[in-house]
Amino acid sequence: MIAIYPGSFDPITLGHLDIITRSSQLYRRVIVVISRNPNKNPLFTVEERIAQIRKTTQHLDNVEVDSFEGLTITYARDRQAKVLLRGLRVLSDFEKELQMAHTNKTLASDIETVFLATSTEYGFLSSSLVKEIARFGGPINHLVPEHIALDVEKCYGNTLR
Repeated sequence: MIAIYPGSFDPITLGHLDIITRSSQLYRRVIVVISRNPNKNPLFTVEERIAQIRKTTQHLDNVEVDSFEGLTITYARDRQAKVLLRGLRVLSDFEKELQMAHTNKTLASDIETVFLATSTEYGFLSSSLVKEIARFGGPINHLVPEHIALDVEKCYGNTLR
């Protein structure tokens, strides 16, 4: 079965990697897909994020990385996926994600949303938090893979090493 893990991944965090790694053990193929959202102002281009995620997940043979613009359900159908993966950290994530899952179900009743709770050590972690810490010169190497920390720190002119 093919599962889609959509998101902005700007940047990918250890929490995202946790969800990707665990889901790769559950599904035949996992497609990490970057949604092109014109309403967001990302730190990295889609192409940079694709390269970052590919490097981060290169040890996982059944994971691929892609991008799309439009409805996630349309992309899932195009890729013959039957599962949308969503990571949950806190209760407020669940409320938003459940609403989206119900909406997606009205658009495609044959595609299921599966929620994976983030491992405890990543329950607080978000890409926004990583960027905020880096913006103010704080260390982020315990929140993201090493190569991502270097990329983020470079964007903010940090030299914490």
